[in-house]
Amino acid sequence: MAFRAQTIVADVVLAALAFVFAYILSPSLPQIDLAILPTLGLLPLTLLYAALAGGFTVLFRRELSPWRYASIPDVLVLARIAVLTTGIFLLLAFVIDRGQSVPRSTVFLAPTFQMMACMGVRILRRALNERAFDTFVPLKANSDRVAQSPSLLLIGTPSLADSYLRDMARSHDRNYTPVGIVGVDPRDVGQQVRGVCVIESLDKLDEALADLRRWNRYPRAILFLEEPAHLKELTADHLGRLKSDGIRLLRLPSIVELAQHEGLTLLPMREINIEELLARDPIELDSPAVGQLIRGRRVLVTGAGGSIGAELCRQVAACQAAHISLLDYSETSLFEIEREMAETFPYVERRAVLCDIRNAGRLKRAFIDERPDLVFHAAALKHVSMVERHPCEGVLTNVIGTHNVAEAAKACRASQMVLISTDKAVDPTNVMGATKRLAESVVQAQQVTAQSSTRFAAVRFGNVLGSAGSVVPIFKSQIERGGPVTVTHQDMTRFFMTIPEAAQLVLHATATCAEGEGQDARLFLLEMGEPVRIMDLARQMIALSGHTPGKDIEIEITGLRPGEKLTEALLDETERSFPCAPKVLEVVSNSALRITPSHLAEIEVLAEGGDVEGVRSALFDLLGQVRGERPGQAPALRVVAGTEPKRA
Repeated sequence: MAFRAQTIVADVVLAALAFVFAYILSPSLPQIDLAILPTLGLLPLTLLYAALAGGFTVLFRRELSPWRYASIPDVLVLARIAVLTTGIFLLLAFVIDRGQSVPRSTVFLAPTFQMMACMGVRILRRALNERAFDTFVPLKANSDRVAQSPSLLLIGTPSLADSYLRDMARSHDRNYTPVGIVGVDPRDVGQQVRGVCVIESLDKLDEALADLRRWNRYPRAILFLEEPAHLKELTADHLGRLKSDGIRLLRLPSIVELAQHEGLTLLPMREINIEELLARDPIELDSPAVGQLIRGRRVLVTGAGGSIGAELCRQVAACQAAHISLLDYSETSLFEIEREMAETFPYVERRAVLCDIRNAGRLKRAFIDERPDLVFHAAALKHVSMVERHPCEGVLTNVIGTHNVAEAAKACRASQMVLISTDKAVDPTNVMGATKRLAESVVQAQQVTAQSSTRFAAVRFGNVLGSAGSVVPIFKSQIERGGPVTVTHQDMTRFFMTIPEAAQLVLHATATCAEGEGQDARLFLLEMGEPVRIMDLARQMIALSGHTPGKDIEIEITGLRPGEKLTEALLDETERSFPCAPKVLEVVSNSALRITPSHLAEIEVLAEGGDVEGVRSALFDLLGQVRGERPGQAPALRVVAGTEPKRA
């Protein structure tokens, strides 16, 4: 309050001084009378003008706008205050003595001086805050003027460069010295942004780097002010050459990462990942709805130590959850995510739970102890080749484990449970995809009943770049060893999304499911765009490492593995979809079977007994019934005639 009062007093004093100067400088100056008389003199006129200025300052809440962050909107408000002050002052003076004591020129000079004074002090304060006067010090040594920190080249629009340079000046950051800007529009070349010149457009990046080398200002790092994937002029070969020159490729945090850096004046830069170079429009989800859903709630994440589970924990913590339960069967993974959460989000209550989702009794007790409101089920066996060799383990974890989690969520009266699924569940040809499709059916068979109010949903998306065991880390490791990079088939394509995108979709599905009123479980998927050729991805990664594909590092075709498909789809032939949010679809299934516990009992017995062929046969037989390809044959399997699920 003291700071706000000082701001108001300062504006009032400046307004009073402006009026006095305008009054004195008026060519039609009347006789100055300093006494407070019935006829208005300088003192009462000044007090009246200053009081009006103070009233409008409070009315427009100027005391809430710090001077060190003054901007054009502040200038417009100050101009409005000056004009309104003069207008009301002139009206009151006319009522009192028909304005005879107010020189006519004062009416025009007073608001001008007031605006100049109020704006001037704010501009001065901002200039001091941003150290704008450092370059004007006449006695500054020449050695002090030469930047000692590494050179930094900015790539992006002048507006983004202005924002970054302003934040850099405010934070007094000296890690890098900007030496130039490479814009995206040739018309911007030659302009200056806070003393840094736009030296070239992006399509002439090589010429810009040559000029900087000639001027002895060759950059040691390049900062991308926007998503690198949106800069179509940049190719993987281009970026690879930059890396081979020893230039660090940096970018600012994405919107997903902003919450983790709340309160910092200058957001930390980080290295660019291959995931960010795949051309793909960012998804725009309803962040307020997600925040409202998570804030103050108790959340449990199974598979919390995995790639998706860990990212879910980070984003849930950023949304200010009341408590996070980290559940995983891997001791090492659980230890790592708990330590990370303690360091990054120390204010969020959490508890690590070492538990196997196959153990229904232990899992149920853990859920009752944790009392979660929201459950995100990310625990699963996901590697196609590994699950293909161990189908019993895949069934016990992906199918029976999902059923156990659903039952535990109902037992602890959680409001929602969301299953993380995959596009390999569509028309599956391998055991992993079949188990995930059956897991979806287990979730879709759940519904709101009189005994349970838990709502269920599943989220289906494609491959996740950067996750453990995915193609990108494998390619990175092979490139570091000098090759060869192994690709199973030259025409293989996959849908890709980044880990933060996947976590966003899961949270968005949870928020969307919470908005409906239906009783049926719901299935969501993301519009994944165009599939990416794995061969192109391999060439891109080799080029980004500064090597030439086929020359420095070979690409070897190894052939398809058992159960592997050339292409993936997002919808089964028994499904249809409709938009439910930007770039998010809801799937309606015409499944001919609603999974019941009796369906799972037989296959669980086979899996527990280690009958590999029996499990494989029973799994695909049950899956065929779910997809309506064959009728139920085993007596233990009760087929329920299905109709199209109601849309929530």
